Amino acid sequence: MMITMSEPIHCQIMIISGQSGAGKSVAVRALEDSGWYCVDNLPISTMKGVVDTLRAGGLSLIGLGLDARHHGSLEAIFDVIQSLRAEGVWVRLLFLEAASSELLRRFAEARRPHPMASEGHSLEESIKLERIKLNPLAEQSRRIDTTSLRPNALRAVVKAFASADPQRLSLFIFSFGFKYGIPQEADFVFDVRFLPNPFYDPVLRPLNGKDKAIVDFLEAQPMTQKILDDLFSLISNWLPSFINDHRHVLSIAIGCTGGQHRSVYLAEELAKKLSPLHPTWVVHRSLES
Repeated sequence: MMITMSEPIHCQIMIISGQSGAGKSVAVRALEDSGWYCVDNLPISTMKGVVDTLRAGGLSLIGLGLDARHHGSLEAIFDVIQSLRAEGVWVRLLFLEAASSELLRRFAEARRPHPMASEGHSLEESIKLERIKLNPLAEQSRRIDTTSLRPNALRAVVKAFASADPQRLSLFIFSFGFKYGIPQEADFVFDVRFLPNPFYDPVLRPLNGKDKAIVDFLEAQPMTQKILDDLFSLISNWLPSFINDHRHVLSIAIGCTGGQHRSVYLAEELAKKLSPLHPTWVVHRSLES
């Protein structure tokens, strides 16, 4: 049975997976903080039975953690998903990944072995092999690149994703710094580095794009309102096409040099303009808090 946009949803399942070191533990805890009942690293063969038991007990928001420690083919999860969807359960998949260089750095700092290192592989080999093993799951999931994503921002992404209405198109607007890399999960990427940079004013430098002094600085620039209007026009005009394509999430990334001032301001302002049209969340990837 296919769920249509008019049918009520009685149960939602969120499957969180990803590469070791990419932040799955942080994501699962964030999901729990959002009111979901989470079970991590269940064997795939037991997942359907566990979900049935939890549903029978009245739980309607269930999170499942899955990673490469599972023995056997991970593709068995797709049979479980198909079975649940046939019963009217809404299943969403979230996959966390990061650049190999960043994963190497994280494991070196944590001084812990990679889960696949027990098979005699080096850390670099383990990361590569795990990526290959997880690829079929990654291709079917909403992917989140955590290479330059701070833990507080990852928690915000997961909580927003968890609270999004799966029967409506939800908009995620990211601010980011180009010096940290482009978010791989973005559907649209906009470069606003051409705007005057508050960083070069020593008084404004410690602030961010949500502070009034930065807002006043940017709103005094004629180009700022023009790019904001252009972004709103472009996105709003194309929203019907994404809805017709049965998309449930659209990610919009706005980048400046460091992800502190210009991109933060524009992400906040664009969200204000788009939120009357669709549920909208803002995540600042490069801010400390």
